[in-house]
Amino acid sequence: MSAVESWFAPAAVAEPLPRKKSPRRASATSPATLPARPRTPRRAPAPARPKAQRSFRVRLPLVWMVVFAVLLVGVVAVNVAVLRANVSVNNLDNKIAQLQIANANLASQYSSATAAPRVEAAARRAGLIPAQTPTLLDMGRRK
Repeated sequence: MSAVESWFAPAAVAEPLPRKKSPRRASATSPATLPARPRTPRRAPAPARPKAQRSFRVRLPLVWMVVFAVLLVGVVAVNVAVLRANVSVNNLDNKIAQLQIANANLASQYSSATAAPRVEAAARRAGLIPAQTPTLLDMGRRK
């Protein structure tokens, strides 16, 4: 018989041994002198309690499921917190950009408002005066 055949062959099971009756103790008094006791019916054996290992096997997957559920809730909570932080950062970036644009516009308006008087003051310090009447020059065509 090959190893594969012996592996899948049905196992031989031994028959149980016959149960031996336990010898009764011989008492000093004879059974005739003792009063007869009424026999009480035997109770059915209590159902066997599940072993601690069996309950451990049942509880272990539940414990793992609870642990993984808590971890999953934690991951989701962290993702939500990161998304909220990103939204707030995005809002702050938009406000910063709007304020920079407003500052640039105000700086342009200020420089436009102060440019003409500054140029005129610099010209007077250089000794220049404004023209009374404009003079037109004819830049005719050369032939």
